[in-house]
Amino acid sequence: MQIILTQDVANLGKAGELVTVRPGYGRNYLVPRGLAVTATLHNKNQLEHERRAIERKVAKERASATEIATRLNGMTLQFERRVGDDEKLFGSVSNRDIADQLKRAGIELDHRVIELDQAIKALGKYEVIVRLASGVHANLKFWVVGKDK
Repeated sequence: MQIILTQDVANLGKAGELVTVRPGYGRNYLVPRGLAVTATLHNKNQLEHERRAIERKVAKERASATEIATRLNGMTLQFERRVGDDEKLFGSVSNRDIADQLKRAGIELDHRVIELDQAIKALGKYEVIVRLASGVHANLKFWVVGKDK
């Protein structure tokens, strides 16, 4: 199935590119999320007219992502969690928790752009990579500390 990407998609292509994907991936994931449109003759012709607009949109998103990356690189978050006797957390800190705390700080991100292999279940200082746009990423530092009882 051929599709036209409307946004940059990791490991697939950049906005405005015509790519071939498996039909299920295109129909069930890319098109419903607005990441792509099917490559009909009409859409191919329209793509030529909209290519400049897409390039401007991508440049604007990249500039916004660069600004957010600058803010994130200088930021340190702190999570307070209850801990047991061996300093293991009751619960964990996940990428959703990080996204929620960033939202409270005025930076709204999708939790899926925060690269956290597995939830954090111990006290300490951690660093995660936040992939904001193609080629734009930030290193976010945070502490997980014990909560006073």
